[in-house]
Amino acid sequence: METGALEGWSVICPVPASSSSAVYETTTTTLVKEPYVESTTNGEDYRKSTFGIVTSKCSVPEMVEKGSTLLQYVAAAAANLSVMATGAMLGWTSPMLDRLIKKTDDSPLDRPITMDESSWIGSLVALGAAGGSFLAGYAAERFGRKYSLLFCVVPYSIGWALIGTASSVIQFYIARIVFGIALSFAFTVVPMYVGEIAETSVRGALGSFLQLFITFGLLYSYVIGPYVSYTVFWILCACLPVIFFVLFLLMPESPYYLITKGNREAAIAALAKLRSKSETAVQKEADEIQDILEESMKTETKISDLFNVKANFKALLYTCLLASFQQLTGINVVLFYMQSIFAATGSTMDSNVSTIIVGSVQVAASFVTPLIVDRLGRRLLLITSGIGEIVTLTALGLFFYLKDVQKDEEVVLSISWLPVVSLVIFIATYCIGWGPLPWAVMGEMFAPAVKSKASGITVCMCWFLAFFITKFSSNITSTFGNHTTYWMFAVFCVLSVLFTLFILPETKGKSLEQIQNELSGVKPTMSEFTNSDLPTKQ
Repeated sequence: METGALEGWSVICPVPASSSSAVYETTTTTLVKEPYVESTTNGEDYRKSTFGIVTSKCSVPEMVEKGSTLLQYVAAAAANLSVMATGAMLGWTSPMLDRLIKKTDDSPLDRPITMDESSWIGSLVALGAAGGSFLAGYAAERFGRKYSLLFCVVPYSIGWALIGTASSVIQFYIARIVFGIALSFAFTVVPMYVGEIAETSVRGALGSFLQLFITFGLLYSYVIGPYVSYTVFWILCACLPVIFFVLFLLMPESPYYLITKGNREAAIAALAKLRSKSETAVQKEADEIQDILEESMKTETKISDLFNVKANFKALLYTCLLASFQQLTGINVVLFYMQSIFAATGSTMDSNVSTIIVGSVQVAASFVTPLIVDRLGRRLLLITSGIGEIVTLTALGLFFYLKDVQKDEEVVLSISWLPVVSLVIFIATYCIGWGPLPWAVMGEMFAPAVKSKASGITVCMCWFLAFFITKFSSNITSTFGNHTTYWMFAVFCVLSVLFTLFILPETKGKSLEQIQNELSGVKPTMSEFTNSDLPTKQ
């Protein structure tokens, strides 16, 4: 076409200025030429047959800027480095308690610790976490998700300094309580932050990072602890919170929090960065977040709203039950005292090697959930995980029953492989369901106005229960035997499967509004469907 033939055409479908670095979905449109319409003074219209004038606009609904979820993964990983530091701290007890009990050459104490003192060192972290969870919830609401999470480096540093200079058991007790405060910030704020920065399509995967990173930390301790000195070990563990602080400092704040503080411009900038889009392209999402928050803030401002508002109460009940069932699997008993468990089985395999094997399985299994959770859903993985835990805990209890009660040495010797295999499968099934998903669901089930308060209560419930289980499981074992302890945990796993099967709602692929409506008992309407669910009118 000659240049002169283009002069009468008007471009009414401009590509946004950022298109040079973005990819767009485009559709073919037809330019329609119509007669030019002009109004006369007497109100009558007449048409001029004007060649080359386009009077119909191009159709651009499908011209959508495509972004990327890469930075959402990076930000979630950076936040979860605090959880990795937590895992290393929790795993510290596995190699170190044995040294303190036996009073090895590099023990900082002048005497061996007792079994009761050992149980206090293992369990006081949970007690500190139960108390610190309310402080963490308040800080997240008052100072933001990002800076509250960064603060956890302070109690971590204090705790490791106390461990490094310990000269009495009391100093270990104080250090573990301080560690619990750091843990409460990680477990309260990380699910909130990740749930608020993630798009619906990747929210389940990013929410599952918590379990993955805690297994990284545990394996870190299992691999390093048995083979280095006491001093080198605590220094290497203390490095992890510092690495987290440096990397997470570069990440954006939660857009939800920024909008609650009236800083819309910063929220839009954070959204644009997280979505890898232009600020223009995220305006609609910012509007939706603002609408949700404004509606939420109208009535939900007090802690009593957690119990008076139906959706809030059901969300709190579900998440507290999820966190409780997570602890009632006995996972912390297994993790804190893993080497002691292997030693009690009488297995010929080095307990350090067995622990490393189980830690490696944890990491491998934890990689699975982020890949499949947004396709298979939360409920299916929780049910599968629970059934695996029931089978393995029952088998582990059977082994100890034959060993300690029946005292059938020949049979016990023939199944000496059973404890290691059972623990490996138990850890694997736990890591695909009951490990990550209670925290993922907590991050997506609460309304924004009550999320910080509700998360604090849930974390408190979780770790308060963890304290009692960790502290007093040894008393149950000494009174009733190892087999009773593991069978008791298996019964709770049966209850967890029934709860998931008959009560817990699915949250896969649902927006916050849809989840809240379901909890409130409101039936979904056509307006809740996305444009992709409806046919496009041509």
